[in-house]
Amino acid sequence: MTMKLDILAFGAHPDDVELGCGATLAKEISLSKKVGIIDLTRGELGTRGSAEIRDQEAAAAAKILGITARENLRFRDGFFTNDEYHQLEVIKMIRKYRPEIVLCNAIDDRHIDHGKASKLVSEAAFLSGLRRIETTIDGIPQDAWRPKVVYHYIQWKNIEPDFVVDVTGFIDSKIEAVLAYSSQFYEPGSQEPITPITSKNFLDSITYRAQDLGRLIGTDFAEGFTVERYLAVNSLDNLI
Repeated sequence: MTMKLDILAFGAHPDDVELGCGATLAKEISLSKKVGIIDLTRGELGTRGSAEIRDQEAAAAAKILGITARENLRFRDGFFTNDEYHQLEVIKMIRKYRPEIVLCNAIDDRHIDHGKASKLVSEAAFLSGLRRIETTIDGIPQDAWRPKVVYHYIQWKNIEPDFVVDVTGFIDSKIEAVLAYSSQFYEPGSQEPITPITSKNFLDSITYRAQDLGRLIGTDFAEGFTVERYLAVNSLDNLI
């Protein structure tokens, strides 16, 4: 079944999308855009929690943001590759949801899956537009579809953005969605193992990074993205 979405956001792991562009998605949804999320893996190699727990957390986070559809491709956490099999599985999702905009992982990051997922999704978005690549879902042939643009959100590393989105008024929704992953982030008194993302500093960084990007464009909060080709505007007054 095909469901037309405006935006389809991909993440290597459940919580990547919320951390990278949760406020942007909340804003777009408030503007009546239909948004979906595709998680490539269940995050089963994570130090904390389990795949089953993260399934539940992902569903809760999607409800908080108002996501129209969310699926998990169940690729192997840490071991998926950018090959024909994985590209075809991503192509199926792009053709199923026919988004105008695809968002995906940072082009380079601390976790090796992030860069891999970035390249995988970007290449699949191009290949999805080639009609001679045949795919089916539930035995039904899919039509070719290529998104208009692919944007990469920013994650652990402070990559310089090519553009930023004013997300003032939506940072609280982002934080609420992130905290739906209670197994993964800062929790006072927790006896679980410590990881780079379980510190209070990391949790605070979600807000202060958005504040800093907002400061640079004269707003309260912003999220940054990188692109693979030139951005274009209809006129100079499209810029804020």
